[in-house]
Amino acid sequence: MTAYIRIIEDATACAHLFRLGRDIEAALNMVDLVDRAMPLVPTRPVEEQAMWTQVLTAMLECQERQDWLGVADWLEYEMVGLVRMALEPV
Repeated sequence: MTAYIRIIEDATACAHLFRLGRDIEAALNMVDLVDRAMPLVPTRPVEEQAMWTQVLTAMLECQERQDWLGVADWLEYEMVGLVRMALEPV
C-alpha cells in the first residue's frame, strides 16, 4: 500500500514540476511514474482499465502539444484518482 501512496506523492510532485515549466525533468519523472503505476492496471476491473487508457492517452496528447498544464492536471487529478481507486479492494 505504501507503493500506492508513493505513486500519489510522486504524481503530485511531477505535476508541480510541469506547472513550474520544468518540463524536461517532469517528463523524465513521468516515464518512471507511469512504469511504476502500470502494474496496477491489470489488477483492476475492466471499467477502471478503460479509464487508465483514457488518462494515459490524454496525458500523451497534452505532452505532444506541449500543453504542460494539461499534463499536470491529468497527472494530479485523474491519475491520482485512479491510484486512489486501486487502494480499494476489488
